[in-house]
Amino acid sequence: MKLLQGKTALITGGSRGIGEAIVMQFAEQGANIAFTYLSSEEKAKGLEEKLNGMGIKAKGYKSNAAVFAEAEALVNDVVKEFGTLEICVNNAGITRDNLMLRMSEQQWDEVINTNLKSVFNLTKQVIKPMMKQRMGSIINMTSIVGMRGNAGQANYAASKAGIIGFTKSIAQELGSRNIRCNAIAPGFIETDMTKALTGSGTDEWFKKIPMGRFGKPEEVANTCVYLGSDLSSYVSGQVISVCGAMNC
Repeated sequence: MKLLQGKTALITGGSRGIGEAIVMQFAEQGANIAFTYLSSEEKAKGLEEKLNGMGIKAKGYKSNAAVFAEAEALVNDVVKEFGTLEICVNNAGITRDNLMLRMSEQQWDEVINTNLKSVFNLTKQVIKPMMKQRMGSIINMTSIVGMRGNAGQANYAASKAGIIGFTKSIAQELGSRNIRCNAIAPGFIETDMTKALTGSGTDEWFKKIPMGRFGKPEEVANTCVYLGSDLSSYVSGQVISVCGAMNC
């Protein structure tokens, strides 16, 4: 039996990068998939068709998780369409890097709203059906930057550190309802965000990673599969680093 057979998962930012890898891995493990996107509607529709061709039920939703009303409408629509909601992966995220001396209020607010407020918005909504079911798994995407900081990323680091505290608090609040909440902290993963690091300076970045390479989106997705499945039924309130031993 597949690890996520019969479960419904909601994945934000699911049309590209790590989000798309999570969507595909979940589908391969038998989960029905609801995913969100903000742009590239044609690409999202193509992904939806591909997923439905895998023998599961899938639907893409154009929705901004940073907007409370949109998050509320999204979860209501997903529960109405799929009937249940067992897994939520809060994956939406952006960067607006700048040194603090030059960072604008807009750069700060955009990152905090997209990366942190979105986690509050979605969690606030998904716990309602999960509490009725008396089960659920919430997986929040943080970062090793949220654990150790990084010059030029004070806004990003603050948003990701906030996710860690939020995750641990929700795990304690909802543990008695059999709802688990964990976080994954990726290191350098091969995505659009890290493409700017490639080139002549790549070897210098690799020296900071004991395993000597960037991670693959699928390696983060595999950890999501574990946390979404019953294999992790007694794992909650934890932060799992997927970073090639960079954050030891």
